[in-house]
Amino acid sequence: MKLDEYIIQDGQKLRLGYTTGSCAVGATTAACLMLKSGQEVEQVNILTPAGIELQLDVCDITRGKDWVKCCIVKDAGDDPDATDGLSIYAEVHKRQDGRIVLDAKEGVGRIQRKGLFGEIGDPAINPVPKKLLLESLEKYSETGLTCYISIPGGQEVAKRTFNRYIGIEGGLSVLGTKGIVYPMSAEALLKSIYMEMDMVAAESTKEILLTPGNYGKEAVKKSGLDLPVVEVSNYVGQALKYAYSLGFRKFHLIGHIGKFCKLAVGIFQTHSSTADTRMEAFVYYLALMGVEKSFLERINNLLTAEKALDLCIEEGYEEIIKNMEEGCNQRIIKYLRDDSVEVSTHIYSMNHGVKL
Repeated sequence: MKLDEYIIQDGQKLRLGYTTGSCAVGATTAACLMLKSGQEVEQVNILTPAGIELQLDVCDITRGKDWVKCCIVKDAGDDPDATDGLSIYAEVHKRQDGRIVLDAKEGVGRIQRKGLFGEIGDPAINPVPKKLLLESLEKYSETGLTCYISIPGGQEVAKRTFNRYIGIEGGLSVLGTKGIVYPMSAEALLKSIYMEMDMVAAESTKEILLTPGNYGKEAVKKSGLDLPVVEVSNYVGQALKYAYSLGFRKFHLIGHIGKFCKLAVGIFQTHSSTADTRMEAFVYYLALMGVEKSFLERINNLLTAEKALDLCIEEGYEEIIKNMEEGCNQRIIKYLRDDSVEVSTHIYSMNHGVKL
């Protein structure tokens, strides 16, 4: 059953959803109930850590003598979640030794790097859903239970997530600190960024390269630089502060002119809904270069940073790139409040590439 709960985000009414963790807990609870009673369960109620009760439809029930398998279909609400519509299965078997065993099968990834929430080789089930799953199994256990969580299609969908960057391979993570999906939430993305940084810090805290998107990662590969790279989306400021808290003191940044021209004037959240200072940044740096007012007005009337940079280069003002890069460096040092940190920023455009 779909969740009839909403939030207002950027002026829009958006429906909440529920996490893969909630689906796994719901499927496990339903399987345990069926295993104990011998009767089919069509719906199951669970209370999420967010305090919201869910009534979940139980699907694709298969029953054996000492086991039950069923699923809950993920509903991400109005969030553009890659896992929306996937079936999260729990397969619960009776044991005779009193033990509770939680494991995973198809579509659930496994931890492959130190620094995450479990040991290498463990299924990628985050701490909160893991705790809830074990509590549910303990509640219904008489002689012990084994539970396998699986997500058919999860291995393919995982390619569109951050998992491979944070050391999870072979499938998806079973997530859900609150059990509820809040549409367009920055919290989940930031957690992924922080987890990836934790992985890098577990191996080294010497230096790190941050980039808003995949292009920066590709540029590093082509350059032959041997640096750990973390994709930070628009959250440059939060990423820098978190990396600093982990002990990093040497930072490299690669970013598109459309985002890093904002960083060059001290904007550390680069999404256009937060701040659109692209032309203002060009006008500021060109004015410092002593460029005449008529050219500043031409720049100010443009719509994209790409066009502005192209025009600057055409008119012989390509020095603006270096000036903006140095502006980014100085603002980052000031932002971190530590004059001893080393910062090297590289700005590219689609027409002018990256020079490392």
